[in-house]
Amino acid sequence: MSRTLKGPALFLAQFAGDDAPFNTLDNIARWAAGLGYKGVQIPSWDSRLIDLERAATSKDYCDEIHGILARHGLTLTELATHLHGQLVAVHPAYDELFDGFAHPSVHKNPKARQEWAVQQIEHAIAASANLGLGNMGSFTGSLAWPYIYPWPQRPAGLVEAAFDELAKRWRPLLDKADAAGVNICYEIHPGEDVFDGATFEMFLDRLKGHSRCNILYDPSHFQLQMLDYLDFIDIYADRIRMFHVKDAEFNPSGKQGVYSGYQGWVGRAGRFRSLGDGQIDFGAIFSKLTALGFDGWAVLEWECALKHPEDGAREGAAFIRDHIIRVTEHAFDDFAGSGVDDATNRKILGLS
Repeated sequence: MSRTLKGPALFLAQFAGDDAPFNTLDNIARWAAGLGYKGVQIPSWDSRLIDLERAATSKDYCDEIHGILARHGLTLTELATHLHGQLVAVHPAYDELFDGFAHPSVHKNPKARQEWAVQQIEHAIAASANLGLGNMGSFTGSLAWPYIYPWPQRPAGLVEAAFDELAKRWRPLLDKADAAGVNICYEIHPGEDVFDGATFEMFLDRLKGHSRCNILYDPSHFQLQMLDYLDFIDIYADRIRMFHVKDAEFNPSGKQGVYSGYQGWVGRAGRFRSLGDGQIDFGAIFSKLTALGFDGWAVLEWECALKHPEDGAREGAAFIRDHIIRVTEHAFDDFAGSGVDDATNRKILGLS
């Protein structure tokens, strides 16, 4: 059954900061509402916007969060736990870089950092339940990513062992999510072991089709891989529970392609853009999601190599609003209905 998407909403991660109006939930909510947003998605790791452990243990505090947003006419769409999810599985090559995502008390201690990350995901599941949210975004983390395009060739069984371990780490968290009535929606994203449809299926198979293992759909990451992002919707429609509206462009040349030659974002063949400035066919995406009955939020995730974020946020609210399709209650040709009954239909078919 076709449904009208909810929105526009804004993922706050790229906008939160130490200066007003981005430094508190109340301030940033007022700013987002002023741009025309109807919902916000909160990053679980940003203490300026949410005290995650408190949200996991206090429904009164969760009511306060809803109250702050409601004062500005906003709804909380979901929590996003990407930085915490990333730390559930980290290859040693990235230990120093990913320490920056964790609490200082677990830096330079991969085992303690991973345990801390699992605890944060558990807090986020409980907080989502206390907030009345049915979906939560995340990353899977990665153990096999350094071997994505290997030389020398990968040893036999290396990727299988990585995915076995990835599923082993996430299964208890998915079970906790199931008990709490929360879907964990993994953003399919290069840098994670689950970066396309094939790897999602490898992960899901090892989880024995766990009902709480779902997808945060973001077409920008598919455009940069040259993956068919419209076909992806048809294939995985029953697993898509969240939607990041993010644009991208891919302009290969004689000098670089999908790997982008180690260039900075402005110089890459593939780069993220503000909504409407890239190559994603959002008209087709919104049509497919509407027709397939997606009942979630259309959430802007702003990332752009060129445009100022405040301009991207302002333009993005209008872009999403104009792409949301209000589902019709009547077929366009109802005016020509003949009004016949079952007996007449049988007579027309020569059955009576």
